[in-house]
Amino acid sequence: MPTYRFTVNGEKVSVDAPADTSLLWVLRERLGVTGPKYGCGVGACRACTSHLDGAEIQPCVVPVSQCQGRKVTTIEGLADGDTLHPVQQAWLDEDVAQCGFCQPGQIMAAVALLDRTDEPTDADIDAIENVCRCGTYCRIRSAIKRAAAST
Repeated sequence: MPTYRFTVNGEKVSVDAPADTSLLWVLRERLGVTGPKYGCGVGACRACTSHLDGAEIQPCVVPVSQCQGRKVTTIEGLADGDTLHPVQQAWLDEDVAQCGFCQPGQIMAAVALLDRTDEPTDADIDAIENVCRCGTYCRIRSAIKRAAAST
């Protein structure tokens, strides 16, 4: 079985796994990183959204073999110690979460958006494809705009 070495939330890891094992299962089952959620397993719901070398990905469809020597960031890697990332703080300030299941992926998608643009438009926010079954999209929009204004 091959060994893959990469960085997760600033920590170097080494994982023995078949090449086609999804990064999501490596994170959750082998490394104990449970922020990215399993929703659909085909990248559609985006509950697992994380970043690979700073780019938004859905780890349920990314094989661990693509992570060799790269940097993975999950919701657990956003805060700086006790200081929340501005998007995380905006999520709390806007009281976004209801059930909370999709929120790690929603936040990671919002961070990726704000990395691409300092002033997201409604169209930019609408282009985020993460599914929220509770329907908190209006609060998500408000939180993204709040986070954009605070940076």
